[in-house]
Amino acid sequence: MWPVLIRERRDEDLAVCVELLREVHQQAGYPINWPTDPARWLSPDSALGYWVAVVDDRVVGHVVLTAVRDHAEVERLFVDPTATGKGIGRQLLQHCVTTAAALNRELSLEVVDNRGPAVHLYRRAGWLETGRTPIDWGGEHAFELIRFTAP
Repeated sequence: MWPVLIRERRDEDLAVCVELLREVHQQAGYPINWPTDPARWLSPDSALGYWVAVVDDRVVGHVVLTAVRDHAEVERLFVDPTATGKGIGRQLLQHCVTTAAALNRELSLEVVDNRGPAVHLYRRAGWLETGRTPIDWGGEHAFELIRFTAP
């Protein structure tokens, strides 16, 4: 693993995160459907917190923890394509686990079925698949949302 700093996202990070998301979308297809307003998409009103992963003073990852009724959900998790496979996604995920525990909230996430590397990350990190829901917005690329709960 690289030395990674996980810190709260700052206002000045948002433009960088949008550009990083654009790279992730172009290279890895996440999100499946490019948002009309990517900065707004990265900033849902239900957020309990926004964090970035920083390596050598450069933002290389992003995650949001949202409130869904009385539990929390991991959303908008992505890592710079040039930095994948270095444990950054797992560290962002673990930060959400720790934060949700501190807030005394159960934690879950959803991922589309075409996100193989993400699904493997969640399973390797001990997350448990709890269900699948058909979707109609994934086009030819995805057909189900897979729901996971934190270990």
